[in-house]
Amino acid sequence: MSEWMKKSPLEWEDYVYKEVRVIASEKEYKGWLLTTDPVSANIVLVNFLEDGRLSVTGIMGHSVQTVETVSAGDHRVREKLMDLFTSGDCKGYSPEDLEKKKTSLKKWLEKNHIPVTEQGEAQRTLCVAGVLTIDPPYAPENCSSSNEIILSRIQDLIQGHLSASQ
Repeated sequence: MSEWMKKSPLEWEDYVYKEVRVIASEKEYKGWLLTTDPVSANIVLVNFLEDGRLSVTGIMGHSVQTVETVSAGDHRVREKLMDLFTSGDCKGYSPEDLEKKKTSLKKWLEKNHIPVTEQGEAQRTLCVAGVLTIDPPYAPENCSSSNEIILSRIQDLIQGHLSASQ
């Protein structure tokens, strides 16, 4: 098992939104690391091409030998990467509105005795009990978890919160 596969998702997060060089199966890749799959350790790299298009490359986690940071980038690169796959629902909200929605939902979950933390460098994602994440704009469909029972129950709680706040 490679060193990359032995790292935890929290350690992988140190590479997110940074320009990296990846050696995998005797081949070298370079690009901006968008995300790493927490189960398979697969890496998604993005390169901005000169004609304005994007090149997205997926690298299988088991083939990764080394990953090294080339550049930390700046806030413009981070914003471009963060906006790449932002849901269309999210684009209608200002950063202040999203922060209010996040804070309101977090308080609602805590009121219902659900352990919730903020995660990610931008602290945009809510993490419930370490097994479920809620991304902006913090609606039931923005939940992600491999545990379908917890996913369903938290989605129901969020729906109740949205109904109560309207």
